[in-house]
Amino acid sequence: MRLPTSVQQTSRYLWLAMLSFLLAACGGSGGQDPVLGTPPLSIAPRVTQTTPARLVPIVTDVATNSKLSATFNRDMLASSINATSFTVTCAAGGPYVGTVTYDAAHRLAVLAHATEFANTTTCEAKLSRAITDTDGIPIAKEYVWSFITGTGADATPPTLMTTRSPSIAATGVCLSKTVSVTFSEAMDPSTIVAANFYVTSPAPANTVMPGTITYDTLSHTATLAVTDPPGYAASTIYTTHVTTGVKDLAGLALATDNNQIFTTGTASCTPAATVNLRTIASYGAFGGNAGATNSGLNTVVNGDLGTTAVCTAFTGFHDGSNGYRENTSDVGEVTGDIFCAPPAPGTTAKLAIATQAAADALIAYNDLAAFSLTPVVGVLSTGDLVGRTLVPGIYRPPLATATLMLSAGDLTLDAQGDANALWVFQIPESLTVAPGSRVLLVNGAQAKNVFWRVGSAATLGFGSVMAGTLIASAGVTISTAGQATQTTLTGRAIGLNASVTMVNTTIVAP
Repeated sequence: MRLPTSVQQTSRYLWLAMLSFLLAACGGSGGQDPVLGTPPLSIAPRVTQTTPARLVPIVTDVATNSKLSATFNRDMLASSINATSFTVTCAAGGPYVGTVTYDAAHRLAVLAHATEFANTTTCEAKLSRAITDTDGIPIAKEYVWSFITGTGADATPPTLMTTRSPSIAATGVCLSKTVSVTFSEAMDPSTIVAANFYVTSPAPANTVMPGTITYDTLSHTATLAVTDPPGYAASTIYTTHVTTGVKDLAGLALATDNNQIFTTGTASCTPAATVNLRTIASYGAFGGNAGATNSGLNTVVNGDLGTTAVCTAFTGFHDGSNGYRENTSDVGEVTGDIFCAPPAPGTTAKLAIATQAAADALIAYNDLAAFSLTPVVGVLSTGDLVGRTLVPGIYRPPLATATLMLSAGDLTLDAQGDANALWVFQIPESLTVAPGSRVLLVNGAQAKNVFWRVGSAATLGFGSVMAGTLIASAGVTISTAGQATQTTLTGRAIGLNASVTMVNTTIVAP
């Protein structure tokens, strides 16, 4: 039996093997090996993000000189990602042959084509099953996404947003503060490295502080965490450097080096607040013990899909191996894996994974109910979030109501330059988002740091643009039957005790 390299996956596989052994000992092997029972699954690696994004309807007006990229959820075998396994073809022009590179630090594959795409043509990027992780496990199926080019090349250099953390010329900064900067557009992560993004101590030493760099492709935010305890010296001026070596996906560099100072205080940093989703983090949708239903031809779940019910509780989906009650009018693609109970295609091992995810979702739900931040922002003045700009914090409905809604309009979540900024919405009863409404993330805000804890059911209207992880005690309903307008959730839809229903929906698990 081949074990994966990550400790987390190894633990899961060993746990499954132990479960299979116990089932066999109790007479539950169902004809399987009396010692091992059902063998552990070889979980396929999956693509988590692409540039241009994999959306329905497809992205348009892509610059003709833009690179393409794909980010994976675990370490991949670099030699398997090449110009044969990562390709692009277009309706006009071409063939487009380019150079493919793999950045192991970011788990990122980049295709830089030698010639510009033709104007206003539909292109299709493709990742073949020749691509494997470091254990030799291939992606579940050929991964394909499309986009339409614009009328020319990108000639505008990227810029840095003015809001950053620490803020420009900030004072009293705690001694291990994470530095974060946000760019005006999608960047080439392979250029966001220590030589181009770093912090130096004061002259005359000008020592580069060692650190770990990450880049979030959804928010265009780069972070640098110092790794040399105890971090910065107290009451000292440091300089953050972002150089012209940083480039966008069209290969355009920042116009000038950007150097900004900040001054430390004397206090240690309070650890950044986090929410541990455990195994439920890999899911785009989870339908408790009731499954999930898709209507329409344009649903894509970028992540795993799960339930503790039998597989017939799913309607209108397929993954890389099986279809789940699809028909000609209800087709939903799941880019990750689908986990459900026997009979086939459900297995004992798949049920075990789904059961663990359900347990972890409940833990996260309870954690969110008790979550606290300092300072606590607290009770909202109204139960309608429309037109509001909210800084990081915990938010609850006013005492007169137990529900929250976003009526027609936008809610803006402003991270104020802090890539670790966290929002937790504690809602005793329901959450309702009106059709066409949007949750906007600005100044470094990231969907992975937004959480909606819903005491009953969550409903997202058709055409809405939602961000964050929804964990509802009941179910989650996305859009309305018969609606062709696409609804987008950058996050997760998790129903603890009821199903997830979606109509022409795009879900991207951050």
